[in-house]
Amino acid sequence: MTTLLYVVGALVALLAIYPAIPILAATWRRYHGTSIITCPETCQPAAVEVNAVRAALTLLVGGTPNLRLKDCTRWPERRGCGQECLSQIEAAPEDCLVRSMLGRWYAGKTCVLCGQSVGERDWLQHRPALMNPDRKTFEWRDVPPETLPSVLASSQPVCWNCHVAECFRREFPDLVTDRTPQTHEQHR
Repeated sequence: MTTLLYVVGALVALLAIYPAIPILAATWRRYHGTSIITCPETCQPAAVEVNAVRAALTLLVGGTPNLRLKDCTRWPERRGCGQECLSQIEAAPEDCLVRSMLGRWYAGKTCVLCGQSVGERDWLQHRPALMNPDRKTFEWRDVPPETLPSVLASSQPVCWNCHVAECFRREFPDLVTDRTPQTHEQHR
């Protein structure tokens, strides 16, 4: 009998929460992920993560999300800070997210090596890469998030295919033969 009461109670709770699921999911998505903010203490970029679950649940209970940091690149040294940086995220949550910053940066750009469009690629499987001023390609996930704004300012976009080819060329130079394209006249 007790088990039946627990099951019925869980079903009632689920039915009560069901209409709020889209709102909870949207709030979680809005705050989930690494964000870049300017630390009020140092006036330097810092990477932070908001406790997105807490934000969604406090929205459900209180009507507004209560933001708290889950992680910061300045922690553990400055873990006890007042988290004043959250005002930047409250003002523009999507604009602070790394995924949004990268989307804006790649939008409308073409690969510096082959000229193919970079912005419309499948970001889950074939993420675009970057080329630094030394002409070395690298993935943006290899960049510490707090340095992303300065790295983007000094890099050029590279498509996934060119990045893979450049990595192969860099790692196995003895297996690569560069040939200059031949014109129709040279084939004779």
